[in-house]
Amino acid sequence: MAGNQGGPEVVDVGGLRVALSLALAIPDDRSLAIALALADSPAYSPSNGGEPPHDDNDPEASRLRALVDLAREGDSEAFGQLYDHYVTGIFRFVYYRVGSRQLAEDLTSETFVRGLRAIQRFSWQGKDFGAWLTTIARNLIADHFKSSRSRLEVVTETIPEGRTHAASPEQEVLSHISNDLLLSAVGALPNEQRDCILMRFIQGLSIAQTAAALGRSEGAVKQLQLRAVRSLAKSVPGEVR
Repeated sequence: MAGNQGGPEVVDVGGLRVALSLALAIPDDRSLAIALALADSPAYSPSNGGEPPHDDNDPEASRLRALVDLAREGDSEAFGQLYDHYVTGIFRFVYYRVGSRQLAEDLTSETFVRGLRAIQRFSWQGKDFGAWLTTIARNLIADHFKSSRSRLEVVTETIPEGRTHAASPEQEVLSHISNDLLLSAVGALPNEQRDCILMRFIQGLSIAQTAAALGRSEGAVKQLQLRAVRSLAKSVPGEVR
């Protein structure tokens, strides 16, 4: 199966910092929800491990759908291309849940192994392929913590600091908060809020794809996102506000 020699790269938390800077700047929930919606990019690039909207006029979307159809028919090369396209996004989500590169690589690999075994049962109805893979990854993570009887600890390894451009007082505040502290706050969120935040701002899934992966409506995901971002903003230490 094709892949990057050393595993996918760990990414920064720039998108999450942007969302928090909005939350610190906008006190009204309705206005914040609108701002987050305007900041959202519904179509995201293959380099983010995502899947474009299903548009027959979009050659990349058509290519991915064709690859999935070929893979369902047993074409291993087609599945290898799907792996190359989605592996970074899946790894990002898993890594920020488990906090270990080795474990994240193992679970990401197992996600694709299970995806390959089950691909003939995949249906486009109700869930795109990236969301389907993310659901498999979520289940593997849950199984891991259940079987090891582990309590979720956020990131014991060093997370690289993202590039932060302090263009506002709110972003200046956030520049003093380490990624460890930020992701510890993410880990303390209720399960669905936490996974919503990771899918939206770390993995790069759209609202629709996050809804598909969580098995919730788009409206419910928007509310999860709003509540999670508000909770994270409240977790910013008072001395650095």
